[in-house]
Amino acid sequence: MYEQIQPEGEPLRKAVRWIAARRAEQPQASLLKLVDEAARRFDLTPLQEEFLLKELRAPSQEQE
Repeated sequence: MYEQIQPEGEPLRKAVRWIAARRAEQPQASLLKLVDEAARRFDLTPLQEEFLLKELRAPSQEQE
């Protein structure tokens, strides 16, 4: 799933790879917490953080 996301900017690509690695290690990890940590680690803007949440959220979570 994560391989299909091709965001612009190296920090955003690194964040996607980092989140994918964490989710592989801990499938039940909170996406919100992972995105928040990735935003801090890779100095992402709020808009980039929102993009990650939108793109990485499971289809069943979109209605929430």
